[in-house]
Amino acid sequence: MSPWLSMAVSVTLMLYVLAMAIALLRLMRGPSAQDRVLAMDFVYVVGMLVMLVLGIRYDSAMYFEGALLMVLFGFVGSVAMAKFLLRGEVIE
Repeated sequence: MSPWLSMAVSVTLMLYVLAMAIALLRLMRGPSAQDRVLAMDFVYVVGMLVMLVLGIRYDSAMYFEGALLMVLFGFVGSVAMAKFLLRGEVIE
C-alpha cells in the first residue's frame, strides 16, 4: 500500500470514529424516538463504511461481505423500528 493511501485510510477511519461518536451521543440524548432510530441507522451506515475502509486497508474480501451483512441487518432493524413507531406492533 502506498504511503498516501495509508495516510488517507488512517484519516478516514479517524473521521468515521468521530462521526460514530457524535451519532452515539444523539442516540443516547435524542429528544424523540424518531431521532434515536435515525441515529441508529446512521451508526449502521458508518459501521459499514468502516468495514469497507478496513477491507481496503487489509486487502481482504471478508470485510466487504461483513459490511453487506451489517447493512442488511441494519435495514431490517430500521424497518422494524419504523413499523413499531408507526403502528405500535411489528408483527400483525
